[in-house]
Amino acid sequence: MSIKLERLGMIMAPEKGNENEVGGVLNPAATRGPDGALYLFPRLVAKGNYSRIGIVKVVFNKDGDPVGVERLGIALEPEAEYEKHPDGGGCEDARVTYVEPLQRYIMTYTAFSQFGPRIALAQSTDLFHWSRLGLADFEPYKLIDFNSINNKNACMFPMAVISPHHHPSMAMLHRPLFPVTSPDESKTMPFDRRIGDHQECIWISYCHINKELPKPYHLPKFISNQPLALPVAPWENLKIGAGTPPILTKHGWLIVYHGVSNLKPVSEDSQELSYSAGMMILDKENPEKILFRSSQPILSPDLPQEQMGVVNNVVFPTGIDRRDDLGKPNRFDVYYGMADNRIGVARLDLPDELPMEGETGGNR
Repeated sequence: MSIKLERLGMIMAPEKGNENEVGGVLNPAATRGPDGALYLFPRLVAKGNYSRIGIVKVVFNKDGDPVGVERLGIALEPEAEYEKHPDGGGCEDARVTYVEPLQRYIMTYTAFSQFGPRIALAQSTDLFHWSRLGLADFEPYKLIDFNSINNKNACMFPMAVISPHHHPSMAMLHRPLFPVTSPDESKTMPFDRRIGDHQECIWISYCHINKELPKPYHLPKFISNQPLALPVAPWENLKIGAGTPPILTKHGWLIVYHGVSNLKPVSEDSQELSYSAGMMILDKENPEKILFRSSQPILSPDLPQEQMGVVNNVVFPTGIDRRDDLGKPNRFDVYYGMADNRIGVARLDLPDELPMEGETGGNR
């Protein structure tokens, strides 16, 4: 039996008359606060594609299902130079993880400046007050200077893992955007491109935990950068990227990721992209090892709200909440962007045994 997400509904749409949301609300981070409440950090798009990261509190019905949100304000808006560009600025597509080695929440988000998108970080102890940690600093990979290329879709592991150099480390998933890897470029490339061709895919990087981290907890350089997973199936053959932050389950590290395909024949010059969601399980001790990967999408843009919007045919998972509050540790609510305009939520029930459809193995 295949694993599928069960939609629970749309919980947030642009508020009428709210100038901060005229361009859409989308791609929220999700995390439980110190008070046990669930908070989302959606991207709020104003006129001119000026993006802020908001903060909202999720409202649940009597059965414990999310049904709406209470708007609480702005968590981050473009203020640093690396978040500004001549036409405005961008703090986009946040993920939030409580990182146990730091004993605080770390937000990874896309900072959009005149130089393009880069991964930025911020920290908080209460979710309401955030301080910037600056841009992520990467060690070069072979001849590639990661700090000078576009990068998106970053999320942190909540606990320390062991790096390839056998050091306890914090780890990050991200998606570098190498030249000649955008969907309009890669859709005409061979399906079986080598890893050396730098197809847009999920990478993993490590940050060694020193005995005493420098104040104010700015993370050291991310090293041991390497590809984690390449596009494999037709529904994700243009690119894949990290979605929800890794969350530890009885099977290993669960991530819900996005994959992109072209709905039009390759022979056509135009493109009609489709963003769907898939699932991976990574080994608890060695997260570079993929234990399970869904061969088919677990959520595709089938509803009108997912097929028509600012960008058509998009489901984009970014937030996940394990429902320990309901005594259901195998239930996960996945929050996702709908056509870059609204926010939906779907339920994932993790089975006791993973289905045989999943592919196993390492990097690809």
